[in-house]
Amino acid sequence: METKEELFAHLKDVTRVLEDPLVRRAFIDIDRADFVGEDYKVEAYEDYALPIGYGQTISQPTTVGFMFELLGAREGDKVLDVGSGSGWTSALLSKIVGDKGSVTSLEIITELFELGEKNTKKYALKNLKQVLVKAGQVGIPGKMFDRILVSAKSQELPPDILLQLKDEGVLVIPVKNSIWRIHKTLDGVIESKEYPGFTFVPLK
Repeated sequence: METKEELFAHLKDVTRVLEDPLVRRAFIDIDRADFVGEDYKVEAYEDYALPIGYGQTISQPTTVGFMFELLGAREGDKVLDVGSGSGWTSALLSKIVGDKGSVTSLEIITELFELGEKNTKKYALKNLKQVLVKAGQVGIPGKMFDRILVSAKSQELPPDILLQLKDEGVLVIPVKNSIWRIHKTLDGVIESKEYPGFTFVPLK
C-alpha cells in the first residue's frame, strides 16, 4: 500500500477493523506517516509494525484498529493510553473522544516521550496530556478512567490497573500473546474475553 487512502481501504474492507464510525474518522484525520521515522516514511502505509527506536515499535494498523474497536471509546470519555511511543495511538484516541473528552498518555522512555510530544504537536490536540513516568508505572494511582488502552504486553495483568477503571469501563491490554478485553460492570464485576494470536513488545 503506497497511499493513506489505500491503507484506509485495506483496514475498512479487507481486515474490517474500522466498523466504528469514530474509529474510522480518526484513522482518516490522523496520518500514520506523521508518527514514523524518516527512514520508514515509504512504509508508513503498510499494514505492519515499524521500529521507532529503543526496542519499541509503532503497531500494525490492523492491530490498532482491532484494539480500538474492542475499547469502544466514545465522545467525552476519559482515556488512559499506556505506552504511547510515537504518539500515534494517543492522537487517534484524542480525535475519538473529542473536545469534551480527555486522553492521558504515559511513556517511560524519555526519548520516546519527547518524540511523541513532537509528533502530536503536528495536530491541535487540546484534550491530550502526555506524561513521562518511571519504569514499571502502568497508570496514575488515584485517577479513574472510562477506557484504558495498553499497547505493550505483560506476562500478567498489572495488579493496580483495574483500580483505575471506572464502573462500566473497558480495559484493552496484551497479556502474553493475547489481547484481552476487560469490562467492569456497574456492580464492579469483571468480565473478560481473550483474543489470542498477537505479538507485542514487552511492557517495561
